[in-house]
Amino acid sequence: MPVMKTILPEIIHEDNHILAVNKPTGMLVQGDKTGDESILDAMKRFIKERDGKPGQVFLGLPHRLDRPVSGVLVLAKTSKALSRLAASFRDGGAEKIYWAAVEAPPDPPEGWLTDWLRKDEKTNTSHLVGAECRGAKEARLSYKLIGASKRYWLVELRLLTGRHHQIRAQMAGMGCPIKGDLKYGARRSNPGGGIHLHARRLVLPHPVREGSIFLTAPLPPDAVWQAFPQI
Repeated sequence: MPVMKTILPEIIHEDNHILAVNKPTGMLVQGDKTGDESILDAMKRFIKERDGKPGQVFLGLPHRLDRPVSGVLVLAKTSKALSRLAASFRDGGAEKIYWAAVEAPPDPPEGWLTDWLRKDEKTNTSHLVGAECRGAKEARLSYKLIGASKRYWLVELRLLTGRHHQIRAQMAGMGCPIKGDLKYGARRSNPGGGIHLHARRLVLPHPVREGSIFLTAPLPPDAVWQAFPQI
């Protein structure tokens, strides 16, 4: 069965070394057993057609976003850029800001979370555990309540470590599950299976030239996001 071609994500930055897109909710970053076309494959196809490239197009993936999450995704157009961008994400050189619509207000409204997470491979979830537990990894983030609607609260999160499902598990752990995130305690799912977690901003050193790049992803055209009068 041929793979269905997907609608291309919005390009928010492109140069000779970097391609940054606004990942839609529900789209894979890279291929899996579903056979659905991923952003990586879709953008390779797009560049090949746009630029008339006769051979294969190189695109590397220095970081990832979960399928239900939207927002800034960076792809590397050269092997040099891939290795340097991957190092930035791995070593904390990238500043990652997320927005989440949650089902309860955080208390206190601003602060830091430090937890220990352990991934459950069978359920593809992460759980808060004690530091002494085998396989536990430290997870750190800061959060700030920045808006509210009639039913949900808008939280800005600064990710300081990059653990599996970190934001989802830590927000659920403080009693603030993300809207639509059934795996982590949300009341109900969203249509299409996405969740209201958006990689809003990314600041990272350019892999080749001096200086940093500042990337911002517009929010999905969604009634929940639009209900926050502060944005």
